[in-house]
Amino acid sequence: MSAPRSVEEQLRIVLSAVRMLPAETLPIERAAGRTLSTPVCAAHDLPLFDNSAMDGFAVRTADTTDADAAHPAVLRVVADLPAGTDADPSLGAGEAARIMTGSPVPAAADAVVPFEQTAGGLADSLGEVQVLRPPSVGAHIRRRGSDLRAGDVVIAAGVRLGAFQIAGAIAAGVAEVEVARRPRLAVVSTGSELVDAGTPPARGRIPDSNGPLLRALVAGAESEIVFTARVIDEAEAVTLAVTDAVAAGADVVVFTGGVSAGAYEPVRGAFEGGGHIEFVPVAMQPGKPQAFGVLPSGTLVFGLPGNPVSVAVSFEVFVRPALLALQGRSSLFRRRARLTAAAGWRTPPGRRQYLPAVVDLEAGTVRPATTGGSGSHLAGGLARAEAFAVVPAEVEAVSAGDAVDVMLVT
Repeated sequence: MSAPRSVEEQLRIVLSAVRMLPAETLPIERAAGRTLSTPVCAAHDLPLFDNSAMDGFAVRTADTTDADAAHPAVLRVVADLPAGTDADPSLGAGEAARIMTGSPVPAAADAVVPFEQTAGGLADSLGEVQVLRPPSVGAHIRRRGSDLRAGDVVIAAGVRLGAFQIAGAIAAGVAEVEVARRPRLAVVSTGSELVDAGTPPARGRIPDSNGPLLRALVAGAESEIVFTARVIDEAEAVTLAVTDAVAAGADVVVFTGGVSAGAYEPVRGAFEGGGHIEFVPVAMQPGKPQAFGVLPSGTLVFGLPGNPVSVAVSFEVFVRPALLALQGRSSLFRRRARLTAAAGWRTPPGRRQYLPAVVDLEAGTVRPATTGGSGSHLAGGLARAEAFAVVPAEVEAVSAGDAVDVMLVT
């Protein structure tokens, strides 16, 4: 067997095979979670017009210069400007306009005095207002274009459209965006021992948790499932599943199980020697046996180990970055943090460890999610995990108090 490949080299091979998916145009309100293919530029200035930042009175500062609580400036209120008005009343000497937050500021005014700094101006009918404190020029006025100018880039290409980005784009007058098509995936679990969730337990049989695990992970990577299957440990069954997946339009096929060096490895049996899919050991735990390649159809194929923790780790390290790269995402990787180990644990010799972990961000600590280390079969510990502690291959053990890099996944 060849020497294990580094995680970085395997990831480089994966990402070098990725080709960005075509773009499609969507209404901005339907584009949540999608990745921008082209920048979003402001259609108009933001704010669109000078407007009030407070409920109060639009005034001319020249009329309030010497105002104080003992000697307020008394102004005649000549207009009322609720939100939504397009009025632009003229203001002469000694005149003011009552104004609400967001309403256009009259061209003749150069400041807004908040209600809290006035007296007598809240009557339903227009009358007089007493200004108790002189405002500075420009006070409480949001100037046109102070946030963005028409044509400015609001959101760069490659950014995922979340709630904040959608709000910003709409505020800047954008109605449609160009986004990458969602990657289409086929998820295939291999294993003659696998049964549906809820099937009564029996010797030699186990629930297929990998299929549901991957379906949830795929959804979290803004991708969609177009084909799922569970196949027995026969190469012919794998070959048929691939044919069906390609026919369903899958951009990516992900297999779990069947990629190691045992006697019943159907993915290896179906692909090895065909020249398209490579089977290699990678210096990581869990997830050492990996398969990857590109079919003549252009479909990417990932073969992941069969144990649940291996599937989760392999997806995060290799598959998820590829799915984001297919969408043209500018950031491909999970957020990282440097935390302090709250307890010690063992590490595998010569392999980078990805340990399911529980984190306390307030305390800045990380601890194992299971007492069994990073064993690939420890699905119970995976259920408690919020992150993966990433320990370099040269580290022989982690002790309480050590600094540890952590990949945050929730």
